[in-house]
Amino acid sequence: MTSTLVRRHGSRHETDPACLRAAARARDWTEIQERTLVPLQEAVYARVGLGPGARVLELGCGAGLGLLLAAGRGASVAGTETERPELLAYAERRLRSTVGAPSGGGPVLGDEAWGAAGPGAGHSLVVSFRPLGCTAGDGAALGAQLARALDGARRGTQVVLTGWGPPERCAASGVLRAAQRLAEPVAGPGAGRSAGRDDLEDVASAAGLRLEGSGRVSCPFGYPDQESAVRGLLSTGLLDAALAATDTARVAKELGEALHPYTGSDGSVWLPNVFRYLVARSV
Repeated sequence: MTSTLVRRHGSRHETDPACLRAAARARDWTEIQERTLVPLQEAVYARVGLGPGARVLELGCGAGLGLLLAAGRGASVAGTETERPELLAYAERRLRSTVGAPSGGGPVLGDEAWGAAGPGAGHSLVVSFRPLGCTAGDGAALGAQLARALDGARRGTQVVLTGWGPPERCAASGVLRAAQRLAEPVAGPGAGRSAGRDDLEDVASAAGLRLEGSGRVSCPFGYPDQESAVRGLLSTGLLDAALAATDTARVAKELGEALHPYTGSDGSVWLPNVFRYLVARSV
């Protein structure tokens, strides 16, 4: 009976350790970590008055929860994911079953999402819920994606960028930096960094956007236990440099130690955070 439970001739994708790790992290992101950003997503959609008729393009859509929330408000949605393409399969399954197929006005994901709205139409909202301010170079990477998204966009296209708040108000960023330091012998100092006060404004300015407003949102990360917290934080992709420099066990140990001050008597973990968002328009 055991032989029926084990694939004896799996493909390389099914057996390669790197592929298996990516699949496990994608599952942990979808099942544990992704929902921690819902307060930020809901606050942004409420601020811009998202509703029926809106056409949303999310940069770095991950497993699609932000798009699902937008579709629930009546918007048509599209999402790109250049950094973690393994998450797109989750986004596709989730959105197709809930929203429908592209021919019926459903979501468009991946490379096709850049032009999903069709010639002369364009997206009415371009948004990124991947917070800036935790890894070196994240502003430049977002700027490149933003430039592509706004190439040929109509004047007045609304743009929302999000980022970590002040380090002293973001427990999770401090925990992540503790583990990111493991990458310094290989990547050098600065592989992980604290959020800068003007991170979002710098990206918006480089993109030639007109600023309209900003806000802050309390967005705590809560987990039932330390194991879930470690798995969730590892799934963010923010510790990839540390994982490459050492091994998962050591990174997990560092995370566990950094989580102790935020662990309750019942074993649950609560990381209070404040995130920023910036509202702007193309000119």
